[in-house]
Amino acid sequence: MVGMSTQGHTTELFPTPTPDTNLLAVLRADLAHAQYTADGIEDLLSAPARTALERENPLPARRELDPLADQGNAAATLMRLFTLGRTATRAELDRALPNLGTDGLLALGLVAPAEGTGSDATSAFAATVDLRPYQATDDFGEILWWIVSDLGELATGRALDGEHVLGIGGATSTLISITPRDEVARALDLGTGCGIQALHAARHAQHVVATDISERALAITEFNVALNRETLPEGHTIETRQGSMLEPVAGETFDLIVSNPPFVITPRVKDAETWTYRDGGAEGDALVANLLAEIDAYLAPGGVAAMLANWEITRGSEWDARPRTWLANSSASALVVQRDIEDPASYASTWLRDGGVTDRDERWEPMTHAWLDDFASRDVRGIGFGHVLLAQPREGEKRFADFTHVETTGAGPLGPRYAEMLRARTRLAQLDDEAFASLTLARADDVIERRHYTPGDDDPMVIDLVQGGGFGRTIQIDTHTAAIVGPLTGEYPLDIFLTAYASLLEAADQGAEIASARASINRTLRVLVKWGFLHIVEQPNPA
Repeated sequence: MVGMSTQGHTTELFPTPTPDTNLLAVLRADLAHAQYTADGIEDLLSAPARTALERENPLPARRELDPLADQGNAAATLMRLFTLGRTATRAELDRALPNLGTDGLLALGLVAPAEGTGSDATSAFAATVDLRPYQATDDFGEILWWIVSDLGELATGRALDGEHVLGIGGATSTLISITPRDEVARALDLGTGCGIQALHAARHAQHVVATDISERALAITEFNVALNRETLPEGHTIETRQGSMLEPVAGETFDLIVSNPPFVITPRVKDAETWTYRDGGAEGDALVANLLAEIDAYLAPGGVAAMLANWEITRGSEWDARPRTWLANSSASALVVQRDIEDPASYASTWLRDGGVTDRDERWEPMTHAWLDDFASRDVRGIGFGHVLLAQPREGEKRFADFTHVETTGAGPLGPRYAEMLRARTRLAQLDDEAFASLTLARADDVIERRHYTPGDDDPMVIDLVQGGGFGRTIQIDTHTAAIVGPLTGEYPLDIFLTAYASLLEAADQGAEIASARASINRTLRVLVKWGFLHIVEQPNPA
């Protein structure tokens, strides 16, 4: 969260937990022994109960967890406590975490006595934070973390506090999945929140700076880093700094910048409710505009930025009009991929519900009107959401700018694909057609060809190349390009196939088509390289 402070609504937040190193080591061991892991939770809950939880409906999960917890199942006890907001007795906590015990949880600040209870084994305790397991796999192995954040609506039954520190939600997971993971020296997590992006970055960056305007977010990040430090490579460090946007790192450069900024467009109305974790306090999409206009100065040569963003689409304008304007004077190359568009009414509904305001709430109607009036004042017809990848050219390199709307999704994370796509676009930006023809290209293993025929015809009406991974894109090609793509196995330069195909056209009395065919092939092959249908195979330098 990198926005401004909250107005208009508050709920009680507990003090942030205390990162006692010795107690955290005991906590980790007890949590693992209790099988309070993502895999363990999946084994406990049925698929329908897990789906209901994703829809903010805790009842099916409670029905399944209650009898298990009553039978002494440690993972069920912990999930009821830290995720669903149920209390647990001292006896239950001592049984679930036998080495840390209730007293250890109290010392860490993870639980507090429930109101109106005694001090014996049957006294009840409530969670002060959400503590849940997180599992993933990266290039460096398996990840098992436990991540603390503020209690959500499932636990409290209330709308989120304005200073709420989010856990791992959909946007967080998206940013994790799209971020390139090359090993680097310095990384910046801009608006760190609970610190999950900083932890991921520290797996492949020697030093990570995690910034946030919220003192509470930084305290929770420091707790999560301390809790999970043993999973980071030796010598890799995470440093926290407080401040708004890029202020805490003025004058510095980084090899990687990741950010899920507070891009949610919120009406600027007196006494309107705001949420620091998602609202940066600027009018419209100005926060994202300002960030994209400045962030290139913080990228080292060869450095990459990965972020999520919203942008307004005004009546009569193309979706990319505003992002193009923001990046027009940037020194960095840009790859902007729009993934979705929402109309103003849907957008308002989405983010009101995200803050815990439903259509049964008396605030629903006036807040919806405020949102729609705000969009109407700027003639906004839609709000785009997408991924922004920036790459700072090295000395002598030409920059590129690519803006594309893609809704499809293939298999696997996008981070490795984005890393390859940035490298491919950088390489292509330096090459004219003659230099491009000297490349050695290979079809990706996940690419298939589909041909569509009119019944009875020998020649295909449409030829498509279909991508299994990455974005799962389908790109239509002509017969000339299909003839070239087929034999591209990474053994010979492209020019050999172009020359051979020209000879075939000449032999078929189609010599007049050679120039236009070659131009069409070059255009399409460049697109295929940009999107990962074709890979550039690096050749060894001649001795």
